[in-house]
Amino acid sequence: MDNWDEIRTAYHVARLGTVSGAAEVLGVHHATVIRHVDALETRLGVKLFQRHPRGYTATEAGRDLLQVAQTTDDQFAQLVSRLRGQGDGVEGELAVTTLDTLADLVMPLLIDFQADYPAVMVRLLTGTRLFRLEYGEAHIAIRAGAAPDQPDNVVQPLMRLQVALVAARSYIARHGLPEEVSDLPNHRFVCADDLDSRAPFYRWLRQTVPTDRITFRAHGERNQRDAVLAGAGLGFVPLHEAQARDDLTVVHGPLPEWEVPIWVVTHVDLHRTPKVQAFLKALKTQAKDWS
Repeated sequence: MDNWDEIRTAYHVARLGTVSGAAEVLGVHHATVIRHVDALETRLGVKLFQRHPRGYTATEAGRDLLQVAQTTDDQFAQLVSRLRGQGDGVEGELAVTTLDTLADLVMPLLIDFQADYPAVMVRLLTGTRLFRLEYGEAHIAIRAGAAPDQPDNVVQPLMRLQVALVAARSYIARHGLPEEVSDLPNHRFVCADDLDSRAPFYRWLRQTVPTDRITFRAHGERNQRDAVLAGAGLGFVPLHEAQARDDLTVVHGPLPEWEVPIWVVTHVDLHRTPKVQAFLKALKTQAKDWS
């Protein structure tokens, strides 16, 4: 296809459902929108829209076009984000993705970094999704487990996260505390929804207690932690959080075999930019206290 303007116009018509809406977004006259759509349909030899008094509804072919154009538009936006990240100063957007369990540590660091560099606009991205550095979805990733092996990434060790088995005050009130490891099979546990999780502490749990004692399973680190805090069962939280809360009691650990390696990852195209280097320096300095 040699006319992206026509495709882009049709994409916005499909997305918004009206010629006027697409014209406003594109900054053109509504007649231009109609001309682009008509020309594209003629070029393809297929109807992309059903016209009706309330606007335009995409046909099956139109929906296929919308899906492809959406992907292209997203990738272009990500490219723009990467290009903007290559500026000469410590300014503009800085997107950092991290684990839910480290967000409470990274948040103050980002605030302090922004205080030192007021021209930076920060974005903190958490959750189970793996944000793709190669598409500019984030500038810096803090990841756990085996060393990331994606091509064109710069991977550096950051710290080892210590984890403890804890009980919330509300759980202790209902079920008491185990006195030793041999008592654990008599208690209830919170675990990842994936019982085959490779997290070392969950592997230990599966080897230590019967599966039927894992009575509350949750998807996502934040949900698992919240279930533990609510008293659903004994569960694992980072040691720094267990030590900071007076409503949690450490039941067991931390054990060396439970430790999780944490890595900081950047894309090779952005690794040497002043903004990324400034944040990496601050992150590594702060991480010494986290360990």
